[in-house]
Amino acid sequence: MIVVFGSLNMDMVMQLEKLPRPGDTVLCPSYQLIPGGKGGNQAVAAAKAGAQVKLFSKVGNDEFGRMILDSLKTTGIELMGIGQSLSLPTGCATVSVDGHGENQVTVATGANLENQESEIPNFLLAKGNTLVLQMETSVEENWKLIRRAKKYGTRIILNLAPAHSIPHDILDSLDVLVMNQSEAAYLGLHLGFDVISPTIVAKRVAANYDLICIVTLGKEGAVACTPEGTWEVGALQVDAIDTTAAGDAFVGVFAANLDEGVELQLALKKAVVAGGLACLTKGAQVSLPSQKDIEDNLKNISIPRRSA
Repeated sequence: MIVVFGSLNMDMVMQLEKLPRPGDTVLCPSYQLIPGGKGGNQAVAAAKAGAQVKLFSKVGNDEFGRMILDSLKTTGIELMGIGQSLSLPTGCATVSVDGHGENQVTVATGANLENQESEIPNFLLAKGNTLVLQMETSVEENWKLIRRAKKYGTRIILNLAPAHSIPHDILDSLDVLVMNQSEAAYLGLHLGFDVISPTIVAKRVAANYDLICIVTLGKEGAVACTPEGTWEVGALQVDAIDTTAAGDAFVGVFAANLDEGVELQLALKKAVVAGGLACLTKGAQVSLPSQKDIEDNLKNISIPRRSA
């Protein structure tokens, strides 16, 4: 079973020819409202990959919150852990996407600020279950939940998105840390590394804290480092329309496969395929691929290769 503690947002998606620079005003003809938020996205990605998922989050007492809940009810995710804020609106994100599929995102956290780790009962943190967290909620609540989950032996996966510093005892408690290139550079600087290339950061974090450290590399695929070695896998070649949910697809599918007992190399390959497929549709949760779609495209990338 996968327990997701994270954010729910309504994404306002705008398709632009090019992303604005500071001071620019850029026009587009319309927008779409699409359920998102890293917690919701990763939960849906894991559920569509075949996992049993329980999601803990908050929405506001508003139309955005009702739209998000209506959408999630179609996914098979257990939603009893989603509460309602009486004072804050549902989280909202503006997502600008250019003609190459690259995106620029601004998030108003809203009700996600009230997510409380104490609402997750201890029995869900049992050994054999997997806890997935991101960084769009209170970091203090994240750290408290990770410390508690460590005591109960649950597998802990943290997606360091957006980038944030991490206490050393939290790094010691993680089983898997997932970052993109800029997040890896940020963490390397925070930890005082003299070299902050993504692969070197991943190798050092894996060795120093005895965990799996993954860096997603966009069009270059991903690298996964463990204390025993490093695996590299290329990306699925696609004509990207919107890369917004690529990272969340990767995390959710990787978590689902680890939870099922799939070995690291195959879990990594499936996650990379999922990230690529998520770039083929505008919007976050609507773009997340099915288990069949992932399986059908595994042949289109090579198996992860081990490097020094």
